[in-house]
Amino acid sequence: MNRPRLVAVLAFMPHFSFAQQTPGTHFIENGDLDAKGSVTLKEIPERRGDAFYMFDQNEDDLLSTEEYVFFDEPRAADMAANAENDAHGKGAEFMQAGLTLGFNDTDFDGQVSRTEFLARSTAWFEMIDRNRDPAVTSGGFGPRNN
Repeated sequence: MNRPRLVAVLAFMPHFSFAQQTPGTHFIENGDLDAKGSVTLKEIPERRGDAFYMFDQNEDDLLSTEEYVFFDEPRAADMAANAENDAHGKGAEFMQAGLTLGFNDTDFDGQVSRTEFLARSTAWFEMIDRNRDPAVTSGGFGPRNN
């Protein structure tokens, strides 16, 4: 797997997601492994594992502070590119917060192990499942109804 190429593709994510009309579409398309139109807690660890793998450049099962910079950059660019049109919708801040070093570094050693990252899957899902049903849909990115 060519990791620099994957990072380059992710760097262009803002352009792809900017074009979407429905908030959360990009997240649902990428996380919906069973093609049912939603992302469930069962699907979250696999996608988080994929993200971890893409950014663990030296394949030591740790995201160092330096590797986390490469993990943060595409997400920050995506959020900035979509901020003007609210393309991510409400709730996107929770998606971003659940991917940060601070959220995932549970032993506070300045890096995130694969185990730590995957162990935070449930907490992250609970943050983004705004209506507390068992799945995240594009409706979860709009105004909170409850």
